[in-house]
Amino acid sequence: MKAVVYHDVGDIRLEDVPEPRILAPTDAIVRITASAICGTDLHFVRGTVSGMQPGTILGHEGVGIVEELGADVRNLQVGDRVVIPSTIACGNCSYCRAGYFAQCDGANPNGKEAGTSFYGGPQTTGPFHGLQAEKARIPFANIGLVKLPPEISDDQAILLSDIFPTGYFGAEMAEVGSGDTVAVFGCGPVGQFAIASAKLLGAGRVFAIDQYDDRLRMAQRQGAETINFNREDPVEAIKRLTGGIGVDRAIDAVGVDAEHGCCGSKPAEGATSGALWQPGDAPAQALEWAVQSLAKAGTLSIIGVYPPDAMTFPIGMAMNKNITINMGNCHHRKYIPRLIEMVQARRIDPAKILTQVKPMTDVIAAFEAFDRRENGWIKVELQPQRGDAQGSEEQILDEAVADTFPASDPTTVQNPR
Repeated sequence: MKAVVYHDVGDIRLEDVPEPRILAPTDAIVRITASAICGTDLHFVRGTVSGMQPGTILGHEGVGIVEELGADVRNLQVGDRVVIPSTIACGNCSYCRAGYFAQCDGANPNGKEAGTSFYGGPQTTGPFHGLQAEKARIPFANIGLVKLPPEISDDQAILLSDIFPTGYFGAEMAEVGSGDTVAVFGCGPVGQFAIASAKLLGAGRVFAIDQYDDRLRMAQRQGAETINFNREDPVEAIKRLTGGIGVDRAIDAVGVDAEHGCCGSKPAEGATSGALWQPGDAPAQALEWAVQSLAKAGTLSIIGVYPPDAMTFPIGMAMNKNITINMGNCHHRKYIPRLIEMVQARRIDPAKILTQVKPMTDVIAAFEAFDRRENGWIKVELQPQRGDAQGSEEQILDEAVADTFPASDPTTVQNPR
């Protein structure tokens, strides 16, 4: 089967790999009908998050059809259509039972202190082969697969695998409540869903901070007040627009790659892709701005990805403002069922965030365009089962985005917790 395989920093390849097999009675094999490219994938390809093992299949977002089940998977049937939560959890340990699926004690083979397991990540996360492939092995499938209702499309479901739950998690950790003023730093896909989720939780005002006009336009369609940090100081703008008070809640949806070095170079011998990405120094600029922008006794939520060795944080300013800080990896399995219900109820249409849908055969070019931050490239869906015979031309969806994206009337929606 075809899969996107990591070989080295800047070197990923679409190549033939063996099909996955059932290895444990709680496994399932899923034929992937939709995957996606995430900013987290770029952390690994750029080398800003280290520890990737050559030969690892990339990708942690997936939707598909169950093809084979282990003997102990008793809540699913072959042929079921499912969404795959990005983080892997056993469902049995005390953390899973308390809803902390990202801190599962049983999933990570590196031990209880190793941290979150997810698909397509570095050695410290497992590693587990990812979902940018035609098929995938899903461990703990009774927990790690969520059956989809027929009215939810693949385009909607692929956003439920990771980024919608992560954005909602970020807004919930920010303790967003009725009437709150919120700042979201970073208007990529997760940031867009953080904006939408803040509104769904009752926010009165949302500021969206980024440097890219296409992302800011999408945020503005949601009713966010946009700030381009290349054109004005975001902290000064927020303070001015809030009467000198600042925001009640701030969400860092950027992470380590707030800025990155990038240069073209000669492809590795045999590589499908040019080695475009190089590690760069990434200041924690979003964190500094977030702390500076918060009102006294505000709440900071951090959902942007930072490596374990990241050490920079404005602790003194945060302490002296009595700021509450919540952070971490999303417990996807906890949120997906409730978000499915919200999509079914037409409170939100997550597919409106998609800007490109590409066949797997175009994946390397899609990675390159996504890394270059080409205009209009906000979220890319991959279709592993779609080949050249069906056409490999780019499908652009940006012009179809409704002015009401993504929620029909978010301020009237009650907190679904």
